[in-house]
Amino acid sequence: MTTDFPILSLLIWLPILGGFFTLAAGDREPWGARTTALIVSVLTFLLSLPLWFGFDTGTAEMQFTEAVSWIERYNVWYRLGVDGISMPLILLTTFTTVLVVLAGWRVIRRHVPQYMGSFLIMEGLMIGVFSALDGVLFYLFWEGMLIPMFLIIGIWGGPRRVYATLKFFLYTFLGSVFMLVALIYMYFKSGSFSILDFHTLPLGMTEQVLIFLAFLLAFAVKVPMWPVHTWLPDAHVEAPTGGSVILAAIMLKIGGYGFLRFSLPITPDASQALDWLVIALSLIAIVYIGFVAIVQEDMKKLIAYSSIAHMGFATLGFFLAFAILEASGSLQGARLGIEGGMVQMVSHGFISGALFLCIGVLYDRMHTRRIADYGGVMNRMPLFAGFMVLFAMANSGLPGTSGFIGEFMVVLASFKASFWYAFLAATTLILGAAYSLWLVKRVIFGPVANEQVAALEDIDRREGFILGALALAVLALGIWPDPLLEVMHASVQNLLDHVMVSKL
Repeated sequence: MTTDFPILSLLIWLPILGGFFTLAAGDREPWGARTTALIVSVLTFLLSLPLWFGFDTGTAEMQFTEAVSWIERYNVWYRLGVDGISMPLILLTTFTTVLVVLAGWRVIRRHVPQYMGSFLIMEGLMIGVFSALDGVLFYLFWEGMLIPMFLIIGIWGGPRRVYATLKFFLYTFLGSVFMLVALIYMYFKSGSFSILDFHTLPLGMTEQVLIFLAFLLAFAVKVPMWPVHTWLPDAHVEAPTGGSVILAAIMLKIGGYGFLRFSLPITPDASQALDWLVIALSLIAIVYIGFVAIVQEDMKKLIAYSSIAHMGFATLGFFLAFAILEASGSLQGARLGIEGGMVQMVSHGFISGALFLCIGVLYDRMHTRRIADYGGVMNRMPLFAGFMVLFAMANSGLPGTSGFIGEFMVVLASFKASFWYAFLAATTLILGAAYSLWLVKRVIFGPVANEQVAALEDIDRREGFILGALALAVLALGIWPDPLLEVMHASVQNLLDHVMVSKL
């Protein structure tokens, strides 16, 4: 539906303008910067709620649309809209940003306005990515996200922050260049940069394959998929806690979103012909990276590698749809795979963000992330220990938590394509339990390991509110996933109908 109230523009530009206003405060007003960032992030979250409550689940059409001619000569429009695929990710972004601002409330003491402003600007840019319906607008928001994250890691990161930022920037920027080439090519074919026009653009098989590969390079780096994943552990280890949360909870999802918005609808024939490639890379991420996570000695690195493995479930679910359609023609099975991948992305946003915040709580107190430096934390921080055990269990795919729903749906869908796909995918239930619960055993349980652990104090009200909000989200989605599935159902069905029509 089209609305006279530009809610999407407000969601994009309110945090961006708020971020620049916060930057203008300067280092003399850290309290004012924190307060401004909190007010702006909370307002943005509250303004995003009408997207959920006003969303029409009975249609696959873009809703809350806006369209203003921008660069007439090249038919570039400021065009916005959301559907059941993008809208949940916008709410995930606004919800997570509030928690990130609160998480850095006391911890960040240096260049506070710049820190808070960077997160607000990045929030607006990420919402822009999820709502852009013009290729040029999408690309500008996509590339713009790199700047605040580059600064967050480079200024407030660890000892090797310069190396991590350069690696992060080069990987993601170089992958995006290929996407830009594909967008320009489709513009010359269609005369428009409209993403929805791209969906109906008739392309030959060779063209589709080349465009698919260009998109694959851009989105695989962002997810990230094996073997272009090596920038992520370095970025996570060096990033401050808030940077790690946004990186894992939101920015990785933008790569998965790209597959659903671009690769599958624009190049359906190439996506089907090369589904084996993405499925293979996804299964390698699930199995191999799971083993890599087990041997990590740094808590952040362990969760970073687990993020790669869990995001492998999302890409597996998306491209299983083609294997299922080819093997059995089951639209229900194909829909199960895509919806399972979507649920996995939202769930992983909650769980990974929560685990990085838990690690941040420990790091703020002991200034170390080495697993060997901990032990017996439960004896000193029982409330914190309860939260961390819950999130670790969710990371393992415990039934009743959000971590179970998406993985279970993808495994079920895998059976409709191949027993071996399902077998390999299901290994994450074992590997996830291995690295998540072994982490908990070494850090949380057992006798108090040393004097530093003995001096620990339990979480305060601010930290309890942050972790409690995420715990409620993890449990709510795990117990009652139907509202989320209902929101995305029509859009996923429309995507599959488009794929089926292209095969006729």
